[in-house]
Amino acid sequence: MTSRLVVIPTRRAHSNHAEVARSIGVDIIAGRYAEGGRLPGDAELTAMFGVSRPVLRESVKTLVAKGLLTTKARVGTVVRERGAWNMFDADVLAWHLDAGIDRRFLNDLAEIRLAVEPRAAALAAGRRSEADIAELHRSMARMRAEASDSVGFADGDLALHLAVANASGNLFMRSIGNVIEAALRASFLLSAPVETQDRETVLLWHQRIVDAIESGDAEAATAAMIEVIHNGLRRHEGTPASSGAAPATSAAVESGEQS
Repeated sequence: MTSRLVVIPTRRAHSNHAEVARSIGVDIIAGRYAEGGRLPGDAELTAMFGVSRPVLRESVKTLVAKGLLTTKARVGTVVRERGAWNMFDADVLAWHLDAGIDRRFLNDLAEIRLAVEPRAAALAAGRRSEADIAELHRSMARMRAEASDSVGFADGDLALHLAVANASGNLFMRSIGNVIEAALRASFLLSAPVETQDRETVLLWHQRIVDAIESGDAEAATAAMIEVIHNGLRRHEGTPASSGAAPATSAAVESGEQS
């Protein structure tokens, strides 16, 4: 994948102030309002959006709370530096998808996943319930049944990762998974394994996660999760995914049901 932006449209807001906040937020994230720069004045913005001054002020308050803006006496409303933005805010993540996600966004997402998901997989291996295992198998079955570049395949992939987070028994890991769900789904759509070998590799490593958790092998679950995330990054970058040297642990994978 190149550094160009890929736009994943999200649902529109349901109120005037929320829609204005979304529009300004997308413009900030897209760089149309530069970090450290001032927003246009109230009169210009109210005319631009066709809203009242109270609606505009409520929108600005929303963006201040999310870390995108700050208000300063005798200066005005200023765009904050990117490091101050609350990236775990569901709206801020959604606005990134609207503005267009690039390699930097995908790399940052992969890094937070590497910090959390391998540990979640290890915990899941020791804490999973029968219901957790059933959900993991359902997710694998959906991935096998769907075309690799379909929404259904991405949804099955997402369901598997959320099931791992849930099986970890850690409330923070569950919450992180739920917060970044939209970003994960977009990432999976963009890294769809369209080539036959890539599809087989993706299914093989996801099956290894499931098998390791089911068998209580924390080390193998950790390793498989790390490989899954790295393989996704390789597909984003347009390089071949690694099939790994370890034998598949699932008879279904070995018999070729993943194709």
